[in-house]
Amino acid sequence: MPKPVQAPPPPAEAFNKPNASFDNRLRPVRFADFTGQEKVRERLLLSVKAARQRGEPLDHILLSGPPGLGKTTLCYILAEEMGVKVHATSGPVVEKPSDLAGMLTSLDRGDILFIDEIHRMQKAVEEYLYSAMEDYVLDIMIDQGPNARSIRLELPRFTLVGATTRQGLLSSPLRSRFTINARLDYYRPEELAQIVTRSARLLEVGIDNGGAMEIARRSRGTARIANNLLRRVRDYAQVLAGNHVSAEVADKALGMEGIDRAGLDEMDKRILSCICETFGGGPVGIGTVAVSVGEDPGTIEEVYEPYLIQEGYIARTPRGREATPLAFRSLGLDVQTRAGQPTLGI
Repeated sequence: MPKPVQAPPPPAEAFNKPNASFDNRLRPVRFADFTGQEKVRERLLLSVKAARQRGEPLDHILLSGPPGLGKTTLCYILAEEMGVKVHATSGPVVEKPSDLAGMLTSLDRGDILFIDEIHRMQKAVEEYLYSAMEDYVLDIMIDQGPNARSIRLELPRFTLVGATTRQGLLSSPLRSRFTINARLDYYRPEELAQIVTRSARLLEVGIDNGGAMEIARRSRGTARIANNLLRRVRDYAQVLAGNHVSAEVADKALGMEGIDRAGLDEMDKRILSCICETFGGGPVGIGTVAVSVGEDPGTIEEVYEPYLIQEGYIARTPRGREATPLAFRSLGLDVQTRAGQPTLGI
């Protein structure tokens, strides 16, 4: 019996090329290509048009919301629409005032300084932003003790775009200096299906409406997750389905990834199983759940719980986490009666 002919492996150079262009080519560069977030997009587009008519830089903008919804993408779209450069950094990276001073003094008029996770910026560094944002000056202290003196540096009028997943952790003085405050919300499945269809076209993989919607329904309302799932489905389709994604192909591919039709992954199911089966539906404290599933409490609260609560699988109560009837049904269990069961507090 003849052996099957295998395709030759790609050259080594194919694996050594930088993948920045591959990662960024799915990112829209214009408002016209950005799907969803209608209210936010309209407000920002209006601000861009007004600023360009006046010949002025944009006002300072704060973008907030869960991760993966497009805050970074919107910043780069703003720069593209305004025809200016983006100088990007993140809050934890800016450790000293001198780091911030170096970035601010390198800006040209109209440029955008993008600070991701701005709520994690050091307090001592944050205070230097106050005068920079309002008066476009930077006061630098030289020397120490009796010889200490302040030098004022004039800054070009720039735009600060801050992105945060925890707006409540921003100090009031900093938050009040952003004149545009835009919050991004989770996407509807129909919007995610449009994003998946566009990304599939850029990735050169065929997809029909059923395949796009199948991926969208399992993406937790998050564009980044939708694109990540599309890449996994693309691998499956390329090898086993003639490079075309249908609803059936997407279902099989995502099933291999451990993601069910409700968008629950393995850790979601472990959390629900812990509350429903191990502790009879709760209430049970988050620390107890974390130990039971082998995950950090903070990760459960910030990564897994928001979706489970939003979709109605669990409820957060003063006494702990409780499973809803939907959680029992998703695991194929009968809804248990909690009367007379022991409870575990927070």
